[in-house]
Amino acid sequence: MGKSAKPPEVEQDRRRAPRAALRLSATIREPGRSRVGVRIIDMSTHGCRIEATSGAPAEAWVLLSVAGLESQYCRIVWRAHEFAGLEFASPIADAVLDRLLQDQEQSTESTVSELRSIANRTHRLATTGPVGEDSETLVELSHKCAVDAVVEGLRLGDAKRSSGR
Repeated sequence: MGKSAKPPEVEQDRRRAPRAALRLSATIREPGRSRVGVRIIDMSTHGCRIEATSGAPAEAWVLLSVAGLESQYCRIVWRAHEFAGLEFASPIADAVLDRLLQDQEQSTESTVSELRSIANRTHRLATTGPVGEDSETLVELSHKCAVDAVVEGLRLGDAKRSSGR
């Protein structure tokens, strides 16, 4: 993937609104190209971070489509490996972001623990077995479960803090 235009740390310092962790399936599309499936990892009213195994380089303009949200014209402000930060051309309303967050499944501590366990087991299997198609699949599954565990753990922690536990 292309080098980042600006490191993620710089973008984080410039955020205009706090981001909320979530996991949504979406697509991005560069003008004149096919849609590419992505996962939204976090979102604010001004942008989001996505996970995409392929896609547009930093500074490209794309159309982000996600269920429950009007398609958004976005600029890719940074890209690092399979992650990218998108800035919306026009901020979304707070009420729209709140609705997307409420529609997300509520995770429990056992869900986070299970995701971590799967990530650890599949990583161990991928690194101790023979190299091949199965090991690649296990590495991919391990990565996805580890990311999901982190995101769900952050969301669960946010929910506990806001409920005063």
